[in-house]
Amino acid sequence: MNYSDGSAHNAATDSTVGIQASTVHNATVNIGEQSPSPRRKYEIGVRFLKDGVPSRARGLIGEAIVSGYDNAEVRFHWVLAMLSKRAYQDLDAEEREQLQRAAGLVRTYADGEWKDALRVAYEVLAIQGNADGETARVLKRLRDLSQRQRDAIVHHLDLVLGGGLRDSLWAESHERAESARFGNDRVHRVWAYFEPDPIGPRAAPPRPSAVGAASANLTVRAGLFAVAAGVLWVSAVVANPATAVVALLVAVGAGLTAARFGQRWWYREQRLKAKASEDQASSTGVSAPTSDGFTDRVRHSFDHYFSVRVPHGFDAHQWLDRTADIRHSLAAEIAFLYRESRIKVDRVNWLIRYLAEDTRDRYNRNALVDPGQQYRTPGATKAVCVVALTALGIAAVTLFGTAAAGGSNIPLTLLSAAGTAWAGHATAVSWLSANGDRRWLVEETQEYHRRMTGRQAAYQDWKSFLDTTRPSELEMETWLDCDKTLFVDEALRHYQLSWRNLITHTILMTPARPYKRARVKGGPWRYSRYSFRLFLVTHDGVREVGTEFDFTDAKRDSEQRSNYRFEALSSVQVTERQRVGYDLELILTNGPARNIRVKDDDTHQLAPDENARELADINLNAAGFVHTFRLLEGIAADGKGWIERNKANNQPPFFPAD
Repeated sequence: MNYSDGSAHNAATDSTVGIQASTVHNATVNIGEQSPSPRRKYEIGVRFLKDGVPSRARGLIGEAIVSGYDNAEVRFHWVLAMLSKRAYQDLDAEEREQLQRAAGLVRTYADGEWKDALRVAYEVLAIQGNADGETARVLKRLRDLSQRQRDAIVHHLDLVLGGGLRDSLWAESHERAESARFGNDRVHRVWAYFEPDPIGPRAAPPRPSAVGAASANLTVRAGLFAVAAGVLWVSAVVANPATAVVALLVAVGAGLTAARFGQRWWYREQRLKAKASEDQASSTGVSAPTSDGFTDRVRHSFDHYFSVRVPHGFDAHQWLDRTADIRHSLAAEIAFLYRESRIKVDRVNWLIRYLAEDTRDRYNRNALVDPGQQYRTPGATKAVCVVALTALGIAAVTLFGTAAAGGSNIPLTLLSAAGTAWAGHATAVSWLSANGDRRWLVEETQEYHRRMTGRQAAYQDWKSFLDTTRPSELEMETWLDCDKTLFVDEALRHYQLSWRNLITHTILMTPARPYKRARVKGGPWRYSRYSFRLFLVTHDGVREVGTEFDFTDAKRDSEQRSNYRFEALSSVQVTERQRVGYDLELILTNGPARNIRVKDDDTHQLAPDENARELADINLNAAGFVHTFRLLEGIAADGKGWIERNKANNQPPFFPAD
């Protein structure tokens, strides 16, 4: 199955303008298991840390430590989680005290690589702003660690690293970012992260069978017919045995022939009538407006996929005209089967795409038969049936005439003749209905299983393709970190700054409209388009660089740059708007207020076991909002005096015991 052109089709499914689609995937880590062991909590916490959710990591690793699972490796990852995506100033008093107490425990852990890594992490925190000689010593110890430990410290202590250390490590960080930026086939896989999880296959079940009711009527009517016909034939035999026998043989032969060919004719006519009714109903149903617009979106999706899944020899418009009735019927079926609350058409697009491909393929195999042709009764069948019914009628009239000519009991003869005619017609109708319903049920059951088999196979193919293609949280976080690193590097080069020239920095990552967004349960939203705002704080003021870029290929729009003194930042405000999201407002003394949408509302997309406040905190931390707000708020409040208050030397140092 070809998915290439289908994946680009995205209907707007969110009420918020600019959000093309929102998707929540099932978590790859089971965090809801009952009574996980302390070790399991630690392992899940480390996974959250690597996936860019340090707040969840802090809680889980902290719980593991409280439960007695504590060693140098556990404490190392706890320190990283405490400081990941945060500066030391962002920690509250209790968290700083916890770090201080944990520093005194380093000596109690067994010697090994993790104890060395833990010491280095504390030394990195302790040397902020210290002399170059001390920086060189810590840098050497940092380089002596294994690659994974060194990379973890550099990545998670990003806002803690001193300028000297960062300058020494920046070339390596830049090189890694360049190397990993498009690793693991990013360009061809990112789209799958924002693709919704497909909903399972469904098909219209066979209609309820009326065979039982028709069979019950058939028994009674057939009994009446047998009695009436028997009386009539006996009367004819009494009057003229030879004629009665010949007429009976003709009647039996003609009746069997009429039954054989007549049931085909009747069944086909009934199917044509039913198909005409379905077409009329589906056409009316698809055209009618619906409260949620789901049917209209289904129809639009069918039009899209049928226009791109076109057999050879047709253009899109010709194929759409050729398959109008088929599309209407299929759209009505899908809309009926999946019209549920909170079900978006994006989750059904895989099935609509498959149905478009199946229609095209059946046409290419000459298997796309119009119901009008499929159930059209051949002229020969009709002719044989008419001849047989005519012969049957003649035989019946002959029997009646023979019986009446005997004159033995005219009232009985008339009554038996009338009974034979009425019961014979009623029996024929019941028999045709029973056999037709039985045949119809068999055909519909076979068609249902055929459809479900094909749809189940298509569902499994699509789901397996998505599961294989969709990037992991770690891959998405790694690519995003590479984009940030290279963006910061370009800004530093443009302003000709080194890390020693900076007091601090922060980067705010917000969604750039129009965008798609997706997340795993318990994780932050990730966006198809981002807006980066980098704030570089030096002794001269603040340099701000902003840009928007497509996350799939990392192509960026033009950059916007602005510089302002500390005193120019008048105030910073954050507004939480219900059902809208979070807005950050920057007010400068020499310009208009600037509103930045940090996060759109997502309360309508919470899983049953998710907490709205906790999820909001996760997303705000992932966006870099907490650190950015505290930094800009401090500058707005203190102006240039913020520099003295923020000096690293004024922070309590850490001296882990040997």
